[in-house]
Amino acid sequence: MKINNWFIALVLLLCACKTYKPAYYYRDSMPSGLDYTNLDNWAAHPDKIDESDRTPEGDIIKADTTKADVFFIHPTTYIGDKGQDKWNGPVDNIVLNKKTDEGTIRFQASAFNHAGRVYAPRYRQAHLEVYFTKDTISAKKAFHLAYEDVKSAFEYYLKYQNNGRPIIIAGHSQGTNHAERLLEDYFSDKPLKEKLVAAYLIGMPVRKDRFTDIFPCKDSSGTGCFVSWRTFKKGYILPSVISESNICVTNPLSWSCDENYMPKSSNKGTLLFDFNKIYPQHIDAQVKNNILWACKPKFFGSVFLRTKNYHPADINFYYFSIRENAKVRVNSFLNIK
Repeated sequence: MKINNWFIALVLLLCACKTYKPAYYYRDSMPSGLDYTNLDNWAAHPDKIDESDRTPEGDIIKADTTKADVFFIHPTTYIGDKGQDKWNGPVDNIVLNKKTDEGTIRFQASAFNHAGRVYAPRYRQAHLEVYFTKDTISAKKAFHLAYEDVKSAFEYYLKYQNNGRPIIIAGHSQGTNHAERLLEDYFSDKPLKEKLVAAYLIGMPVRKDRFTDIFPCKDSSGTGCFVSWRTFKKGYILPSVISESNICVTNPLSWSCDENYMPKSSNKGTLLFDFNKIYPQHIDAQVKNNILWACKPKFFGSVFLRTKNYHPADINFYYFSIRENAKVRVNSFLNIK
């Protein structure tokens, strides 16, 4: 885990945030279980107005206009704070929830609102430090608690909300780690796989053979499959010490895993820092060496952007392509022309 996901650290360089590491080894001090009948424990839910309902065009999408559901698992937003240095982030902290909602729910989860009703649980996410610490026991316990919340939310959703509707599973970064386990526990070789439209496992390396019966999508309309990519600056080569084989890398402009170059002109729209400012034909894409290459974005101050790791923008760069594709896959699943 530590080697594969080293690049997440660069997120901190982009947001210029101070990280407060957990002060002690993992302690079982958090209360057990979250009440998912309480809408406060959902960052996005069809029964409330939230950031996932928004569009960059300024519209609000009504959940009852879609025919599928999206279960979205947000990435790490918990990097600690003064006096808040536990291994798992609280779900009742106003500042942390605001960062989650105005960041990943607005800029990532909303990309799926044309395809389905968006459900995104708050969960006691593992601290960013779990990806780097030498205290692997604490890291595993923190991940376990986070996943238990995600699993609990999903079970509640299945029992009381789904009602047989097709499902998209989507996640980014830590969210993808939990989404992989969710697919393994509830979909792979299970009856529920028949309801899987597709899984968007973005921002983490996912093996092509990760599941026994859920395979990488071959094109833009395939269903019951998964897509995955992690984005770096064009020309970047992974260090040999962490180079990996058999990793699924999907080009989010062609929805193929081949190495054909897709120019900027094929990108319908990118989001950067302003949710309501759309950058058409701004970012290209090419699968290379088990990662996705993209050109450097241009914006005021981009001359100072030195990182070659575009992990925070895995979804933003291809926002409108993802939005269109999720809807295409739902229509394909439902055999809607």
